[in-house]
Amino acid sequence: MTKYLISFPAPAMQVPDAEMQAVSDASHEVVREAKAAGVWVFGGGIDEGVPPVMVAGDGTVTEGTYPQTKELTGGFAVLELPDRDAAMAWAARITEGCRCAQEVREFMFDPES
Repeated sequence: MTKYLISFPAPAMQVPDAEMQAVSDASHEVVREAKAAGVWVFGGGIDEGVPPVMVAGDGTVTEGTYPQTKELTGGFAVLELPDRDAAMAWAARITEGCRCAQEVREFMFDPES
């Protein structure tokens, strides 16, 4: 089985405030379905109120992120699936819940994870 990152940036989700609860409910329903199917690994939304930091090898912490990383916002899910077609199908289900397109990326195989 392969792990897939299914994600979206916060600006992609353009939902009126009045519909946000319905989107939240629909999104959580997809999460419950993924858990029930046994494919859910981990997921969540990035807390944009907490600024990112960089931690160096010596433990030094500085505010900010890599210069080439403009922003990392939005939400993501990591699912463990049998193939890319299954990843596309789950991304489509997440798209319905979140009401915005999802990006799909495949993790390289790691026998330790």
